[in-house]
Amino acid sequence: MGDVAGVAEEDLHIFRSRFATVSVPENITLPEFVLQDAEKYAEKVAIVETATGKAYTYGDIVRDVRRFAKALRSIGVRKGNVIVVALPNLAVYPIVALGIMAAGGVFSSVNPMAVESEIRKQVEDSEARLLVANEVAFDKVKDIGIPVITVGDNKIPDSINWEELLHAADRAGQADIQDPVTQSDLCALPYSSGTTGTSKGVMLTHRNLVSNLCSTLFSVAPEMIGHVCVLGLIPFFHIYGITGICCSALRNKGKVVVMQRFEIRAFMDALIKHEVTFAPMVPAIMLAMVKNPIVDEFDISKLNLKSVMTAAAPLAPDLRAAFEEKYPGVQIQEAYGLTEHSCITLTHADPRKGRPMAKKNSVGFILPNLEVKFIDPDTGISLPKNTRGEVCVRSQCVMQGYYKNREETERTIDESGWLHTGDIGYIDDDGDIFIVDRIKELIKYKGFQVAPAELEAILLSHPSVEDTAVFSLPDEEAGEIPIACVVIRKDAQEKEVDLINYVASRVASYKRIKALHFVDSIPKSASGKILRRLLREKYLGEK
Repeated sequence: MGDVAGVAEEDLHIFRSRFATVSVPENITLPEFVLQDAEKYAEKVAIVETATGKAYTYGDIVRDVRRFAKALRSIGVRKGNVIVVALPNLAVYPIVALGIMAAGGVFSSVNPMAVESEIRKQVEDSEARLLVANEVAFDKVKDIGIPVITVGDNKIPDSINWEELLHAADRAGQADIQDPVTQSDLCALPYSSGTTGTSKGVMLTHRNLVSNLCSTLFSVAPEMIGHVCVLGLIPFFHIYGITGICCSALRNKGKVVVMQRFEIRAFMDALIKHEVTFAPMVPAIMLAMVKNPIVDEFDISKLNLKSVMTAAAPLAPDLRAAFEEKYPGVQIQEAYGLTEHSCITLTHADPRKGRPMAKKNSVGFILPNLEVKFIDPDTGISLPKNTRGEVCVRSQCVMQGYYKNREETERTIDESGWLHTGDIGYIDDDGDIFIVDRIKELIKYKGFQVAPAELEAILLSHPSVEDTAVFSLPDEEAGEIPIACVVIRKDAQEKEVDLINYVASRVASYKRIKALHFVDSIPKSASGKILRRLLREKYLGEK
């Protein structure tokens, strides 16, 4: 490989942030980093539930993170033990997550809406030692075969009660920490469909997440510390929810306003009552803010909202324009990232330098401390500006790999440490990045990842199904919806709705197929790969 003026060809098209490198502290764990200086804000409310009013101050959080960590160690949790958390958005959620990490455990979140078989699969794959659930999720997890800690007011038989566990820790002596937690230890194991559609545990260390917080929070002005109020509606079981919302807000000593589910009237009431300044959300919520007539019941001039951010699904230009017209004082920010790395780009400005927002329809600029390149998917050659290629990123935020899956890890992270995202994009002359397509086939339904391969496997398990393909179609409210084409046995009696219900009974609600078509054959390439693009094009005109 040749050199140009002493620079290797492979380094010619590596792009970095327009902003200066940000220092990342060493020898500090994620809970220590997030709660640093929290005692100065001991009386300040850190997190509050809109539905119940239950709240924790910073003093409460510091105390209970320590209590829970001590309690976990007292019942045998050791460094590296995985604990699966099946909770909805609750004020206690970040205490649970940070307490697990502080004890040296590995926090592995799961969607509480998942069915028992989905939760069991994650528990078994991760080799989890404990589960944390509430009363609603307990019935799904009680027979999985590992102890369950239950959070809530009611004592549930055959479970470890959260409050009793904390009180027992209070009565016990100092827990013996034989193996101190370090920055290189794993602290989180979220599950992602990655680039191939099968669910895999993403190994993240304290260093990974501390580095990401340093990169994303670089532009927060000192005068904003302690004054930001963030809406906690994005699910906390998602890596963006627990780090991008909870950990970010707690690090900056802001307040998190927690909502379990979206209901437009309660949502608008919460924004006004709690004077929310920053609201991460998905496009479907922005659509409701624009079109739902219930919004007109509220005096939106009373909103203290400064910005909203969408990160989990594409934002349609028409929706952006309508939102900007209705809420002219609210900035729309976009971000791009993935579980395997967390945030890669942001569109917000740097208030200290007066930098403008990134261009509309872009996902923003590269964050500090990151390197990004765009490669030809076929040749692996890095490409210049304004040329579309697969997005690759390299930084201290890159995951350690997929748990117990060396083959997929090596497919995703190359020998030089580049994480291959599976997304197609480009960078323009001003350093703004645009995501235009994706190699991977994941469907983004209301911000949730839906893997076609999983739904196809379920359909193929039906005795009347001979072949199938699942693909996405755009949807104004959901972003994308899953559609299925099925080749059915000639003597089968099932109707389309029967197969839709067959899948629905086996998956979480957000994974359900929205439409199903019987076809004579599934288009495939010579190598047998499903040509989803052809199906998508065929049904786009009929939607």
